[in-house]
Amino acid sequence: MGKTANFRILNPITATTRMISEVLNGAMNGKINCHGDITLPSGGADVTVTDPRASKESVILLEPHTSNYYHHNPYIKTKNNGSFVVGQANNGHSTDISYVIIG
Repeated sequence: MGKTANFRILNPITATTRMISEVLNGAMNGKINCHGDITLPSGGADVTVTDPRASKESVILLEPHTSNYYHHNPYIKTKNNGSFVVGQANNGHSTDISYVIIG
């Protein structure tokens, strides 16, 4: 279920102009490190996602991988600095989803 893409993070001291240009051009083309995957379990339990990119002000978007997603009716229940909680309805199937954190 994991993502295979991992985009570069630059060292602020040793990054060259070329490195900065490559990373910035990648970001302009949508190649940014702001996504992850989680599994929503059957039974309707909340899922706490620990991700240092999350903050109280972040916008967190969810993407379905299967039609089971719609039976779970997931939503972002709470947001904290470094984590967020996905709430869901009770359902008899687990399902995998992806999330994107912006801000």
